Amino acid sequence: MKKIFFSHFAQTIIFGIEDSLVSTVGLLSGIVIGGVDRKTAILTGIVLIFVEAISMAAGSFLSEASAEEIKNRGEKEGIVSHSLQHGVLMFVSYFAAGFIPLLPYIIPSVSNPFAVSIIVSLAAMFILGTVAGKTANISAWKIGLRMLVVGGLAIIIGVLAGVIFGK
Repeated sequence: MKKIFFSHFAQTIIFGIEDSLVSTVGLLSGIVIGGVDRKTAILTGIVLIFVEAISMAAGSFLSEASAEEIKNRGEKEGIVSHSLQHGVLMFVSYFAAGFIPLLPYIIPSVSNPFAVSIIVSLAAMFILGTVAGKTANISAWKIGLRMLVVGGLAIIIGVLAGVIFGK
């Protein structure tokens, strides 16, 4: 039971980090390739991180509470605190990870924040996948590559949207 409980929290953290990396780098790549300046990219990234961290936390809290209520047939004991923990974990993981793709835009000395943002985000996705794989005692490389490919597709879609609808 303890292992299932831990893995459920790990799932929430991994989902928060992965979603934040993919969403933030995809959005930033799309708007930057679409022609916005660095200052606008930073503002857009910060707004995205705050709004999505709250949204994901609320979604996690509400879905966990609903699932627990269904499973326990309406008994409320412990549901709010357990669901709240998931919401907080989701917020923190999403919020923190969102700054990985945004940081190259914030640091003035980075001359090509577009490329650096993509590279560090893909690297973070691969690392996240390998850590998840090792934690689950399955192929770290396989999970790392899967995260890298899925994240890469999101970046490509963001860039294509920026090229098509930008400028």
